[in-house]
Amino acid sequence: MECFIIITVLWVFSVCLHEWGHAYVAYLGGDHTVKEKGYLTLNPVHYTDPLMSIGLPLLFMMMGGIGLPGGAVYIERHLLRSRVWETGMSLAGPAMNLVMILIISLLFRSGLVPSEPTHLSSIALGFLMQLQISAFLFNLIPLPPLDGFQAIGAWMPEDARQRFWAFSTTSLLILFFIFRAIQPLNDLFWTVVWLISDFLGVPYELGFEGYRAFQFWRHGR
Repeated sequence: MECFIIITVLWVFSVCLHEWGHAYVAYLGGDHTVKEKGYLTLNPVHYTDPLMSIGLPLLFMMMGGIGLPGGAVYIERHLLRSRVWETGMSLAGPAMNLVMILIISLLFRSGLVPSEPTHLSSIALGFLMQLQISAFLFNLIPLPPLDGFQAIGAWMPEDARQRFWAFSTTSLLILFFIFRAIQPLNDLFWTVVWLISDFLGVPYELGFEGYRAFQFWRHGR
């Protein structure tokens, strides 16, 4: 139960950081309304949508362990100075996941967090590392409403982008189904996640233990 609470709290913080990244670059790019909306803070209240911010990300985490940032910031894209700024704004969210990845890696490499499978902080951060890596990779998939699509959508004709955008919820459900139903694809995705985690100094076994502890309702922890 402790691991579930730690992971959930840290994940909410990372969602806020992800969305803050979008908002900050949008602010630099010309959309000053993000400041009035409160997006230039890390206050979860400003980023929370009950379904997209809490329900759907927790469902993905509990069923598949995929980190799916689910905050909600509303950018006035017409105020951005150029398509370059719009693409930069879209990629700023995954960039914040990358920052989290590097921080966790530094904590392990410096020895501040031990690589010990019986240590609560080790397994919690080990699983958080995998969530951040999976979120970074997943968000770069070029399908709506993910950031990868929004980055290239800036260069599409507006009518084409809106037609794609209309299928945002459907495409997310299809992606989730594909990851659950096509085992070789799922295995490939997680193999890449584990290789990156290992390369950055966080043994993937810690993520396994963290995921087991996160699912306390299954394993009685």
